[in-house]
This record gives sequence, C-alpha cells and structure tokens, in this order.
Amino acid sequence: MFLKLILTEDGSHTLFNSRLNETYHSKFGAINESKHVFINAGLEEISKNKIEAINILEVGFGAGLNAYLTYLFSEQKKHRINYLALEPFPLSMEILNQLNYDLQLLSKSPKVSFGKFHHAEWGRNVVISDHFNLHKITSNLESFSYDSDYFQLVYFDAFAPDIQPELWTLEVFRKIYDLLEPGGIVVTYSAKGLVRRNLQQAGFLVERLTGPTGKREMLRGVKN
Repeated sequence: MFLKLILTEDGSHTLFNSRLNETYHSKFGAINESKHVFINAGLEEISKNKIEAINILEVGFGAGLNAYLTYLFSEQKKHRINYLALEPFPLSMEILNQLNYDLQLLSKSPKVSFGKFHHAEWGRNVVISDHFNLHKITSNLESFSYDSDYFQLVYFDAFAPDIQPELWTLEVFRKIYDLLEPGGIVVTYSAKGLVRRNLQQAGFLVERLTGPTGKREMLRGVKN
C-alpha cells in the first residue's frame, strides 16, 4: 500500500503518498491548513461580495477535506455554494473510511457526515444540503472544459510544484484566469517564486499572505 495514514499536529489525519514522497496536507495540521488557506483566505474573502451563490472550483479533491469545510461554512453562514471538484485519481473508500474528520468536526456538523461527500456519485451534481451542491469529476485541469467567467473562487490544491510541476505552469494559471469572473480569487498554499510569477503573468494581482502553521507564506490571486 503506497498510501499511509498519518496523524497531524492538530489531531486530524492526512495521507502520505510513498510514490511521490508527499503528504496530502501539512503535518502541522490538516484541518488547520485547509481552514487557513482555503476557507479564511479564499471563501471568507469572496463571501464579502454578498454573492447570491458562490461557484467554487477545486483543483485536487483528494481526501475531500476542503469540500467538507466549505460545506460547514455554507451551513453556518446560510450561503449557497455550488462546488465542482476535479480529481483524476479518486481515493478508495477503504482509505477514506479511516480519516477522522467527522470525529474532529463532529460538533460543527449536525446534519451531514464527511462520508456523504465520498458516497456522492461521481460525474453528476449531488444536493448535499439546501445550501450546498457537490459535483465531482474524474478529470485533471488540462482536460477540463467549462464556461469562461463562471467561477468566483478556485481552490488550487495540487501536489507541490516540485512533485507535479506540470500543474503549476503559466498555461494552467491562464486557464484558471479564464474560468474566473472578474474579481474572482484563486488561493493556494504554495508561495514559490515561480508560482507567484506565473500567476502574475496570467493576469492575476497576487498577494503574499501569512501561511498556516509551519509555513511562512501562501498566495492569493485576484482576477483584474
């Protein structure tokens, strides 16, 4: 088995991929990292625009933690969210059933369990709650096609640039730029100079933000 369950410092699980020598989340805290990068720096920011429904694209569905935290936000704020997630290599239910996100977030999730996100059928829109729709697609970004200017927010959660450099190119960020509406946001945990430059060349106004625990910086791009 090339995937190993790891307990991170905030008590939540992540997975270690021995083939890539890479974890799915920060060892300093999986939930902490996801909240900091994607919810606080992305979703909280775009929700200030008082949009009736926020359309989110996630590049790298992985273990589903970002989607689940986004659902919890939608329930708390009563904000409608349409969530489209790309994942070319879905994890097995055997692996997913071992993750402890339900236990860690139990008090914040009175209605829908984490497991419902993984039992949701791939390839079609699934109504998770009155405020949250989930659409999972077994595709990479390169093969993905959608209407321009549709999304307000992109969670860019691919493996690190050193591991999957083909996902952090100027061409990729130009595609994300086209998918976002004006004023839309892309957030990522990476703060590498190459990533920042590619985002800028794609047309984004790029901000360096304080990173999650264990990481000095992260990046947020805004479409001009």
